[in-house]
Amino acid sequence: MTTRRAWLISTASISLSALMLSACSQSSSENETASNSDESTPAASETVYRIGVIAKSNSNPVFQAAKTGAVDAAARLSAEMDGVKVEVLWQTPAQEDAQMQAQFVEQLVASGIDGIAISCTDANILTSSLKAAVEKGVVVVTFDSDAPESGRMAYYGVDDKQAGKEVMRQLAEQMGGVGRVAVLTGNPAAANLQARVDGVLEQAEEYEGIGKPMVQSFMPETATEAAAKMQQVQSANPDITGWALVGGWPLYTDNALDGIYENAKVVSMDPLPLPLDYVKKGQVQVLVGQPYYGWGEKSVEMIIDKLEFNRTPESEFIYADFDIVNEENVEAFGENWKKWLGEG
Repeated sequence: MTTRRAWLISTASISLSALMLSACSQSSSENETASNSDESTPAASETVYRIGVIAKSNSNPVFQAAKTGAVDAAARLSAEMDGVKVEVLWQTPAQEDAQMQAQFVEQLVASGIDGIAISCTDANILTSSLKAAVEKGVVVVTFDSDAPESGRMAYYGVDDKQAGKEVMRQLAEQMGGVGRVAVLTGNPAAANLQARVDGVLEQAEEYEGIGKPMVQSFMPETATEAAAKMQQVQSANPDITGWALVGGWPLYTDNALDGIYENAKVVSMDPLPLPLDYVKKGQVQVLVGQPYYGWGEKSVEMIIDKLEFNRTPESEFIYADFDIVNEENVEAFGENWKKWLGEG
């Protein structure tokens, strides 16, 4: 498969339309083409690069932010490069489904896609499909959740162990370096969550006044289960004065921290719209953010850099900085979500 090809297209406005691929009619609301150009019909000699973006879940706002980042990057790059048009094809299950992601990979490859950016729900399931894509000349990058054995060109996201360290660092500062810490995590088999927990535990060793944190996991990973677990643990251990949340699960429901925030400081991953409200109310002190918009933006940039200029990243791991959200900048950070979710 060549990496440069001419395509005749019949529409040239930024639009979203269903991507009709075989066996996908039941998921048409999640399968969309983002086409980016000006109002003139391109010449037949124009090079069109088509990039499939596969996130974990269409219902998760972090991936809607990634979608916006990918579409914006495609529009910007199309405007910046003469004779080049970049199209983003959004292919994402309604809910997390690694098997469906693998089907999307195979269908995109069969359609002649140039690049794929994917957040892997289960690397074990997706690795073989991604390997096959790479072998056929498709440029593959991962974001948020990696498949390191797939032959992908690069991964973009946070270093999960460093994320855990940052959560603990922020919590220790809020606690004045003294107290008892509990760590809330989800599926104990999830590699990214375990890496964050490891980071929390390692960083906690830096503070003489903080002993080894107690780690509490829960399943299934729902807001209700997470909130119930925190309430249960806090009631049984009233001396807990700090909570390190390696995921923001309980903060996606109301009143999750009643009986907790009065006695403990709370630092969590993921400054999404609902968790931001907990910061505004003073019940959560700090949220540590990932590059949600950048997942899409940077992935598209890296793929185009390879396709158009044959440039590869200096490292296969491209780690992003964290966003630190607290009472001082919570309102400003919240404005990002209006853009990322198309609300303003």
